[in-house]
Amino acid sequence: MNDTAVTKDFPLYYKGRPLMRKDSIIYYGSMADKYIIMLQVLASEKKDDIKLSKKVSIQLQLTDPDISSKDRVVKSAERDGLYNAVDLGSIWLERALSGK
Repeated sequence: MNDTAVTKDFPLYYKGRPLMRKDSIIYYGSMADKYIIMLQVLASEKKDDIKLSKKVSIQLQLTDPDISSKDRVVKSAERDGLYNAVDLGSIWLERALSGK
């Protein structure tokens, strides 16, 4: 099995929810749920041959396609580093989906 087949057949997951990336935007969660997290890398730096995320925007959004994109945003913040952003986003998403 080559690397391309692995990424197509086995998407990335974090705490049991899928992660999908399109350029500098990462979506966390399922569009079948009421909420999803959108992470946008606002600033990055290159260290050796690796591009590291420095500043990341986090948005908890409703997935309802009938709502305007501006009105979908329920909560937003910025964090330093991708891990910190994904970690906060996972907490927001878990709470929103559980009704807390």
